[in-house]
Amino acid sequence: MVELAEKVRFLSDPAAYAGATRRVEPRETHMSWVFLTDRRVYKLKKPLRRPFLDFTTIDRRRHFCEEELRLNRRLAPTTYLSIVALRADAGGLSLGGDGEIVDWLVEMERLPQDDMLDARIAADKVARGDVDRIGSLLAGFYAGLPPQRADGGAAIEHFVSEHEVTREILERDDFGLGERVRQVIRRVGAGIVSLSPAMERRIAEGRIVEGHGDLRPEHVSLSQPPQIIDCLEFSRALRMVDPYDEVNHLGLECDLLGAGWIRPVLLLALERRLGGRPEPELMALYGGFRMLLRARLCLAHLLDVPVRKPEKWRPLALAYIALAERETLSLEGRAGR
Repeated sequence: MVELAEKVRFLSDPAAYAGATRRVEPRETHMSWVFLTDRRVYKLKKPLRRPFLDFTTIDRRRHFCEEELRLNRRLAPTTYLSIVALRADAGGLSLGGDGEIVDWLVEMERLPQDDMLDARIAADKVARGDVDRIGSLLAGFYAGLPPQRADGGAAIEHFVSEHEVTREILERDDFGLGERVRQVIRRVGAGIVSLSPAMERRIAEGRIVEGHGDLRPEHVSLSQPPQIIDCLEFSRALRMVDPYDEVNHLGLECDLLGAGWIRPVLLLALERRLGGRPEPELMALYGGFRMLLRARLCLAHLLDVPVRKPEKWRPLALAYIALAERETLSLEGRAGR
C-alpha cells in the first residue's frame, strides 16, 4: 500500500518525469492532485468517497480516469492524451516502466493559462470573434448529442435535491446571510415546483442531453482551436442538462467577472443552431439555481479543516447571491403561491 502523500511527493519532483520537465507545480483540489510540468499536466484522483462519487479503489480510479479521457475528448480532443500507470517496485515509484500498478493518472497537454477565458476577461482581451467560436463549438456539440428522454428526469431530481442542500448551507446561522438570501432561496424553491411541468416538457421534447456538467470560464481555452476541459466525469446524473441551462451558467460566470456581454452572444449561437429557447421564467430559474449552488460551494470551503484561502469565499458567495437575486426577480410572484 503506497500512501497518497508518498505519491504526491514523487509526482512533485521533476525527476519523476525522466528529464521531460524542469519544474513541477503541484495543485490540490477537493478531489484530485494536479501536477503541472513544462508541457504536460497529470491528474491524480484522491481515494475519496462522497455521496456523488467513489474513488476508493485503484480499479474505480482507473475507470474514472478512462471516463475523464472519453468525455473530455468531446470538447478538447487535442488536450486529453492518455492515462498513465503509476507503478511501484523495490526501487520506488515510477511512471510507466515495470512494477505493480498503484494508481492511474490522466495525462493532458498543458494549455497556456493566458488563453483561458477567465484570464482573457481579466486582461480585457476577449473579442466578439472569440466568443462566436466558443458559441459555435458548444452549439455543434449539443446538436450532435442524442436526447436523454429516459434519463432526463435526473435533471429535475438534481434541481430538487441540490436546492435542499443549498438551502441548508446558506441558511446556517454561522454564515449570517439573513433574510435577503432566504427570499432568493424561496423564489428558486417555488420555481422548481411550479416550473417542473415546463422542465418535463423539455425532457419529452428531447431537449435534455448528456452535457459537460461544469461549464465555467476557467475551463474554456481560447486557443486555436478552442478547447473546453474539466467535464464532470464522475456523475452521469450531473451531466444531464438543458444546453440553455449550461450555457447560461457559463454566461453568468462571465458576468461575475465583468463581461456580461458574453452571455447573450453565447445564447444566440445556441438558439440559432438548436432553436427551442426556454421561456423567460425557466431561464430565470436556471440562472438563480446555478448562482445559489455556486454560492453554496464557496461557503462550503469555510467548513473545511483547514480552510484554504479563507478571505476568498464569503465575498465570492455574496457576489453569486447578488446575481441569483437579480436573475430571479421574475419568480417573486411564484414564491408567494
